[in-house]
Amino acid sequence: MNIFESEIPMPISARTCSCKDKNGKMVAYAFVDSYHGLCLDKKEIIKFEIEACLTLLKRSSNDMDLITIEKEIVQLRNMLDFLTRKGFC
Repeated sequence: MNIFESEIPMPISARTCSCKDKNGKMVAYAFVDSYHGLCLDKKEIIKFEIEACLTLLKRSSNDMDLITIEKEIVQLRNMLDFLTRKGFC
């Protein structure tokens, strides 16, 4: 039996938006529909969000966006470290 996976490797995409936050910007995520979307745990979702932010960071040129994305990455990494230390799923 041949198994072919046509899914994209990263099921989450990120973008910055001008919402009413402290600095006027925040990172918004879009989950791409996939057949295994119900099988992601908290750590996997956070890892995919970090990857999406890193991709967005490479593509951004606005200084305000860069600051917002870098803050988001730091917060996500802190949350991932917390979940890993506490032994959560």
